[in-house]
Amino acid sequence: MAKANPHFVVRDDWLAQAQEEILAPEQPILDAHHHLWVRPGGRYAAAEFLDDVSCGHDVRASIYVQCRTGYNMDAEPALQPVGEVETILNWCRAQPDYPAALVAFADLQLGSEVRRVLDPLMEAGGGKVRGIRNTTAYHPHPAVRSNPNPPPDGLLRSDAFLEGARVLAKNGLTLDIWAYHTQLGEVFDLAAAVPDLTVVIDHCGGPLGVGPYRLSGQEVLADWRKSITALAQLPNTRIKIGGFGLTVLGYRYADAPQPPHSGQLASDWAPYFFHCLETFGPQRAMFESNFPVDKGQFSYGALWNAFKRLSEDLSAEERDDLFWRTASRSYGLDEQIFTKDRGRTVS
Repeated sequence: MAKANPHFVVRDDWLAQAQEEILAPEQPILDAHHHLWVRPGGRYAAAEFLDDVSCGHDVRASIYVQCRTGYNMDAEPALQPVGEVETILNWCRAQPDYPAALVAFADLQLGSEVRRVLDPLMEAGGGKVRGIRNTTAYHPHPAVRSNPNPPPDGLLRSDAFLEGARVLAKNGLTLDIWAYHTQLGEVFDLAAAVPDLTVVIDHCGGPLGVGPYRLSGQEVLADWRKSITALAQLPNTRIKIGGFGLTVLGYRYADAPQPPHSGQLASDWAPYFFHCLETFGPQRAMFESNFPVDKGQFSYGALWNAFKRLSEDLSAEERDDLFWRTASRSYGLDEQIFTKDRGRTVS
């Protein structure tokens, strides 16, 4: 049975209290990580995402990442995630660049047998399925939970998962991994074992700030920095910068009377951003919204303003890497989406 939603509740009236001018509205953006769903706790489907995208930033395309939306419960369990691809593309057929690519689910614990799931996933995606993600963020402490259905321990270490990852590489697919900073050693071992697989580390590698880590900020930062430095030495790794609204990272913006300004967000996130930038470089790092998960803590406009503040001293080429080029290359998108008609707005 699924447990309660571990994310902050989205309160549109609370978010509406803070409005700020859109910074650098000419900067093309590829939102490298978002979800869509209709759940008892709230709706965030195509219309809701397009409403956020229309806030004034030049978001030209997006990448959808699996979250168990629209499974085909009539199919056998291994093939049920094909329904998610079909559902999302059906919802978004009027705006084909939202999403321009999908990271779907195929159970890598199937090992070499995962091939029989990849084929129907890719067929259903019509060329848009560019990667796979499994539920792998695990910690034994009950306060450290970011999924209504937490996974068991050991998936990233299993021989079957490793064999499944090798199948992804042979099929030209990426592997997104959401793991906590306590698991980054396992992510390193997996990425090192499959050097021809592009491994994308979600949400800055999950520096924890709850449960046993609630009052251990500097210790967590030091441990996280060490693990990120090691991972960045592997040329097949990439990192997504974002996810700071996740409850497990420990920020409590949602507790304040008003939503945070982008200046506060940029200041809070700077230690993580600059270490990711220093280790991975802008050519292997990308910004993500992680909406609607993070929407319980700040608005879409403030999020991208914060990223623009953090990157304001970089060159135009480096900013393009972070805002769209790294994600475009990692997931094999057409770069013309971001280089032509730079002044267009979302209708």
